[in-house]
Amino acid sequence: MSAADASPADLPECPMAESGDRLLPDELRAWMLLLAATGAVEQRLRSVVKETLDVSHDEFLILCLLAERPRSGLRMTQVADLLGRPKTRLTYQIACLQRAGLVSRRSVCGDKRGVEVVLTDRAREQLRETSVLLAGTVRKALADSMGAEQRAALCALVPDLDDS
Repeated sequence: MSAADASPADLPECPMAESGDRLLPDELRAWMLLLAATGAVEQRLRSVVKETLDVSHDEFLILCLLAERPRSGLRMTQVADLLGRPKTRLTYQIACLQRAGLVSRRSVCGDKRGVEVVLTDRAREQLRETSVLLAGTVRKALADSMGAEQRAALCALVPDLDDS
């Protein structure tokens, strides 16, 4: 089995520098670990999202943003800003989602150039049906990609996280 075929749990632990020998402060080190964990989640989610919702990962992120708005939508500019995506790319992704019947666009009242995007009932139903599977995929990817030291580093970044 090659290193590319191995799951993170099968790979040897990365040697950790002694705390006095570390070049990076704890916050930056934890941020890098968080980015690695996020990458692992995104990699696993890509295929599951494609199989269950038949959308790309980026389109799924748009659906998730809109799902947090009970019945109101978001302006296209807000979606682009929140996802850090170019507006031209977002326009294409929204068009794909609209063709799939998952979002609708409408003009913003009082602003003839403003466009708001809203989830359709069909999208809400599909997200309801798949959310448990998708959440389980996230949990599994995090569990597989993070060891005890990585979890401790992330908890150190936000120490009061487990107090709530």
